[in-house]
Amino acid sequence: MPPTPPRTRRQRAVLDELERLFLAEGFVAFTLDDLAARLHCSKSTLYALAPSKEQLAVKVVAHFFKGAAERIEKRIADVDDAREVVRTYLAGVAAELDRASPAFMADVSAFEPARAVYELNSQAAAGRIRRFLADGVAQGVFRDVHAGLIAELAALLIEGIQTGAVRARTGVSDAEAFTALGELLLSGVSLDRP
Repeated sequence: MPPTPPRTRRQRAVLDELERLFLAEGFVAFTLDDLAARLHCSKSTLYALAPSKEQLAVKVVAHFFKGAAERIEKRIADVDDAREVVRTYLAGVAAELDRASPAFMADVSAFEPARAVYELNSQAAAGRIRRFLADGVAQGVFRDVHAGLIAELAALLIEGIQTGAVRARTGVSDAEAFTALGELLLSGVSLDRP
């Protein structure tokens, strides 16, 4: 079930402040008292957003990914060429994830409900890439060399990025991994133009 949106302007502002704080420092180590002090608000303000620290963390993580998805979709809204859509989409994913500190990403990975939010968003990204590849084949700008297989391999790589396996094995950030995925996809499926 999607999280309910905050009702008041103050709640939206607190949610935005929490997002900035969590992206910079992570969330596991904070108590509600810490958060109230850092945001100069009462604990009741935080409880108005979510009934527990854990649920608040999930709400903030979902808020981050929802906002990121909306910003990425705006970036590609007027792009028609499938190559440029893939490039712009994955650059957008990289830019959004680049805002997240290693502490935030570690906390997301360590906290199953937050990890589930990231996983859901990763699955959505993989689905978008499948569609972009199919569009590119239809436009004649991507080779039709098992486009479904290429899309599935991209989905597996996205899953490896999301689970932290790519980060652990290579030392690259999730943002760097999405940038590399874009380069790999485009160089692998683009047709040479005369």
